Amino acid sequence: MADNNTETVWKTTVIVSSSLQNNEISALLSAQQHLVRYSDSIDAGTLVFPLSGVAFLLITLDEFPEKTDCEDEFFQRIEKFIQVHRNSFLLLQTPACGTREQEIVSVVQHRFFGSNLKVLPVISNMDTVTGMMTIAKDFFYSDDETLHQIICNQSTL
Repeated sequence: MADNNTETVWKTTVIVSSSLQNNEISALLSAQQHLVRYSDSIDAGTLVFPLSGVAFLLITLDEFPEKTDCEDEFFQRIEKFIQVHRNSFLLLQTPACGTREQEIVSVVQHRFFGSNLKVLPVISNMDTVTGMMTIAKDFFYSDDETLHQIICNQSTL
């Protein structure tokens, strides 16, 4: 009998900030055979999925300012990102999920409550890529059919 259990692989174009060119996330996207293009014209730490209409801003815990007087510049960077991208996601990459990490997520969520920014804490680069691909795929198919319908259709093949 032939094996009809073929899985459809979804590939897309990703525009990645040149600042992430040597980042493991870029290598993981390339390994999954996505078309990765680097750009100096987008903000540092930004990944854009143009076919899905979503953008991600990757921020590490080290980038969050220790002192409150430095927060304005940090938040201005996020505000600019929100203004440019309609479906915007902030990926807060932390090695662990402790008290400081929870405080940072809370501060960012309170600051941008009511905006189109969604905050996603991620632990590893693989989690980051998996989350981005799930969201990008969902937005890609949202015009034609929901992700749920896609999954149901694949399970009946």
